[in-house]
Amino acid sequence: MIKRLANSFGIAFSMYSRIPMPRCDWTDENMKYVMCFFPWVGAVIGALGFGWYMLAWQLGVARPLRVIVQMLIPVLVSGGIHLDGMLDTADALSSWRPMERRIEILKDSHAGAFAIITCAVYFLLLYGVTDSVGEEMLPVYAAVFAVSRCLSGLSVVSFPKMKKEGTVSEFSKKAETKRIRIVLAGYLALLCIWMLWKNPRYGAAAIAGAGLMFLYYYRMSRKNFGGINGDLAGWFVSWCELVMPLAIVLVSWF
Repeated sequence: MIKRLANSFGIAFSMYSRIPMPRCDWTDENMKYVMCFFPWVGAVIGALGFGWYMLAWQLGVARPLRVIVQMLIPVLVSGGIHLDGMLDTADALSSWRPMERRIEILKDSHAGAFAIITCAVYFLLLYGVTDSVGEEMLPVYAAVFAVSRCLSGLSVVSFPKMKKEGTVSEFSKKAETKRIRIVLAGYLALLCIWMLWKNPRYGAAAIAGAGLMFLYYYRMSRKNFGGINGDLAGWFVSWCELVMPLAIVLVSWF
């Protein structure tokens, strides 16, 4: 069992991060618990972001450089896999075509005009939000990346799927669905307790932002695509990691 979990851990980090991992056996048995380790990638991102913030502050790094590195850490660690899904989804949603055509656009690997526009807008907003994150918000902010992946993992094993084949469908079929839901729900509960303990006001704002994004994700995916796939799961992770800190920053103004 320990060996199987170790392989699941390695597969999760190999798929969803650029962190070097030892060779793993990609068998059906080892794929069962991959989603249990998906939020751990977010925990690494949060820890690196927290560490960079404190180091940059100690070293007196210029604020623009500190903010740019801070906002790029999730992209560098994940390899941009979730950002790619967000941009593909932006092209499909902005086409205003029938569902079948939107799904075809979602599969197209070429970036359209709306993907480029969305990318520019996203990073401008992300820069503004990241620049507004103060030291007192940092413990809550650091949890954002694990929370987004807990919710994304729950969607993979719970939401209707867009098609029967594909990465998300394969993970869902091979996964120990009930156990994964329990594990991810447990992670999520602990993360919420952590955020509320560190700062009740900022923690509540972050939780509310994540909850609203999750509900919108479910409704949007059902209405526009008939279910989720890997691109839509990446879309959710990317926007959740913007909306949660944005909610924290908005609350700090009052």
